[in-house]
Amino acid sequence: MKIQRARHFRHGRIEIIPMIDVMFFLLVTFMLASLSMQSLNSIAVNLPKGNAESMEHQEPITLTVTHDSKIFIDKTPTTLEQLAFVLKPMLKTNDLGVVVNADTDAPEGTVVEAMIEARRAGVEKFLIAVKH
Repeated sequence: MKIQRARHFRHGRIEIIPMIDVMFFLLVTFMLASLSMQSLNSIAVNLPKGNAESMEHQEPITLTVTHDSKIFIDKTPTTLEQLAFVLKPMLKTNDLGVVVNADTDAPEGTVVEAMIEARRAGVEKFLIAVKH
């Protein structure tokens, strides 16, 4: 006569399908991350070695005109009369462009006068900031 056990023990199973999904997700994530670290707009060449200084990323200078005609260069408040004096030391010889960030309710005359003063300071290119 056989004696039956009171409890049945189940053996644990490793489900492989969810593990494959997780591994595939990690593989794709690392592939996309490594692709974003490359410069894809250039042709791969063997670069020469040198000891030049590394270039710094420079943010453009922003000329902001608010709806109540207040003028800011980057985040520094200024007046129309002082605009050229404040802007001139900030301009670099290799980057003579300024981003104009004007409020939609800002008077057009004030925006144009600020751009004329920036031109007097030596600005050669204006970029108009818009929202899409």
